[in-house]
Amino acid sequence: MWDRLLIDCSVATMESRPGDPLGIMTNAAIGIQDGKIVRIGKRTELAGFRAAEVVPLDGAWVTPGLIDCHTHLVFGGTRADEHAMRRAGASYEDIARAGGGIASTVAKTRAASATDLISSGRRRLHALMAGGVTTVEIKSGYGLDTASEMRLLNAAKALGKSEPVLVVGTLLALHALPPEFADRRDDYVAMVVDEMIPAIAKAGLATSVDAYCDTIAFTPPEVERLFRAAAAYGLRVKLHAEQLSNQSGAALAAQYRALSADHLEYLDAAGARAMAEAGTVAVLLPGAFYALQESRKPPVQLLRDHGVRIAVATDCNPGTSPLLSPILAMNMACTLFGLTPEEALAGMTINAAHALGLEKDIGSIAPGKAADLAVWRLESLAELGYWIGLPGPERRIFGGLDA
Repeated sequence: MWDRLLIDCSVATMESRPGDPLGIMTNAAIGIQDGKIVRIGKRTELAGFRAAEVVPLDGAWVTPGLIDCHTHLVFGGTRADEHAMRRAGASYEDIARAGGGIASTVAKTRAASATDLISSGRRRLHALMAGGVTTVEIKSGYGLDTASEMRLLNAAKALGKSEPVLVVGTLLALHALPPEFADRRDDYVAMVVDEMIPAIAKAGLATSVDAYCDTIAFTPPEVERLFRAAAAYGLRVKLHAEQLSNQSGAALAAQYRALSADHLEYLDAAGARAMAEAGTVAVLLPGAFYALQESRKPPVQLLRDHGVRIAVATDCNPGTSPLLSPILAMNMACTLFGLTPEEALAGMTINAAHALGLEKDIGSIAPGKAADLAVWRLESLAELGYWIGLPGPERRIFGGLDA
């Protein structure tokens, strides 16, 4: 006997078929046992199976639970004051060079208690969950020393243990230069490589290592040192790349078989080609594009032409993307970047799972995968990329249970 049987629904399995990228199944049923999907098929095909609970969904749409594969969810304070500065004409670079930006959040984060970090992170996490998120990546990067980075990742881990959501921790090791290393870049990179990465790897707090590669951040040679160290400790890599300029970061990330390269407004054909060959996912972050009032869009058609998987994420962070709605992220990806609604949904399900290296476990509705689902009262799945401010699914299922 199964634990649950969901019936009378239409399902976007996200198991792509020729002419059907969403893997649509109508008049469907989904069998769930021990938190996993055991069977999906037409309702008539599953009519002979018994379950402890039969859940009629009255014709609702079912998708995989949404996956937010790029967030900076745990931090101290806010940077609402910078919002006003931008409205007065200051650029992201202006604010950063004046001591604001990431440096401001680092100071507030270092001053915050572990309890405060978890509490504020939980409020933001609840907003994402209400929008249908069942898996979220949480990056560190606002501590900029080993102890503080571990504190952030421990806070992320605590959230995952106490909430019905899968939390994936990422060490954002090279995010910004801390004030105590202002004139010692090489020493800081050496500390990250020789001390921080080994400590995080030993503690098992992260599955991948990230960096910010740009003119106001870290250079490709510095990032490469980081990538080599990560590989030595069995950690995957990803990269904030080509956001403000083309530093050939995407090609560098692909060289190290990165899970993803993110932002990509200045991506060129060489970078897209390298990503395609390496299987590196392009993670588009329309919230940052919107908040920074950028004009250069990621080259979506170039990514399509090269067959690069496209994911979408909120990039929730205090300075450049204070976005707490995955559904709005999908709408922005369509409206601002030109994705189709189907591409946007794939971007927050199966392609986002690939961006985390978890495509075998989550991201589509198939036997053996986690029963992490979202139930939507919609006439058409295109509405997920259409509504501005849709509150979320009517039912969120995590590990087979309503959550």
